[in-house]
Amino acid sequence: MAISDTSRDPVRVRVSFCGMIRTPVIALCALAFVGCNRAGAPLRPEPANIALTANGFSSARLALDTPDATIEVTSGARRIRVESVVSENGRTEVLLRAGVLPGDAVLQAKAPRRAAVRIPVMLSPDDSDRDGDGVPDVLLLTDEADRAAFTHWFTFLAEAQYAAQPLPAEVNDCAALVRFAYREALREHDTEQAAALRLPALPASGGVRKYQFPFTPLGSNLFRTPAAFTEFADAETLMRLNTWLVSRDIARAAPGDLLFFRQLEQSMPFHVMIYAGPSQLEPDAGPVIVYHTGPIGKLPGEIRRPTVSELLAHPSPRWRPVPGNSNFLGFFRWNILNDL
Repeated sequence: MAISDTSRDPVRVRVSFCGMIRTPVIALCALAFVGCNRAGAPLRPEPANIALTANGFSSARLALDTPDATIEVTSGARRIRVESVVSENGRTEVLLRAGVLPGDAVLQAKAPRRAAVRIPVMLSPDDSDRDGDGVPDVLLLTDEADRAAFTHWFTFLAEAQYAAQPLPAEVNDCAALVRFAYREALREHDTEQAAALRLPALPASGGVRKYQFPFTPLGSNLFRTPAAFTEFADAETLMRLNTWLVSRDIARAAPGDLLFFRQLEQSMPFHVMIYAGPSQLEPDAGPVIVYHTGPIGKLPGEIRRPTVSELLAHPSPRWRPVPGNSNFLGFFRWNILNDL
């Protein structure tokens, strides 16, 4: 009877058929939803947010509850970096290192079949100056590899200007050459820098990792003056406020040290040279000194690169870097190379 009744109403037949399959379809959808929900469960970071001091060496460890997570800095890339990522004991362990720029950063963690999660990072400023030299500790290159990288690039870039034609427009006297090489030694070394400076090639060694110019807490103001940090400092200011005396004996000098002279008969009495050590352009030349003469009469002057032996035998004794020369003030080292 039911058959004959429903057969007269094709719509009812279709409705009844749909009713018969509705339950299993709903069940399958429910199972699929549960599966998707499980696969999309968000990662659980420990800790959920991070606070560090922006001093270039503070670190934090982050753990994620899966061994196959990846992590990247999506905001504030120069404020924090990922040092290492290790999978162990069913977790992903991440080592983070603070940069030197205070402010906020954001990390994003991802893993297959898991919802990504964002981890906020707050980096507070570091204004400490433990040795009281007026240079914030955050600018000191406390890592030995960073100190070696700086001196390598500083001396290379100074010596490279000896063969540069033309010279960078800013390099017009002895202090300008020093400021130029100092700043560029702290910059990120890439093909863009090589092209801008007309360098034939870049050394294979890496650069300073702690920070790169101009991304410092002081921006591009690298040099201490009596009033503030600025982009400019003359030879006397470089000596008095940005370096410290190592010795007047050349045997104790190291590549990257500065030689200062005071010639009272000149209108600008202070003069600075760079002890570059073994030449990076001509290895057979021996240890060399690099300096800009400053203007000579109406001429703009030039960069010279005598060997140490040649400078020690300079025709004018007042330019010889020896303890008996009262015009020679000694070998000085950059404050940022003070490892405390």
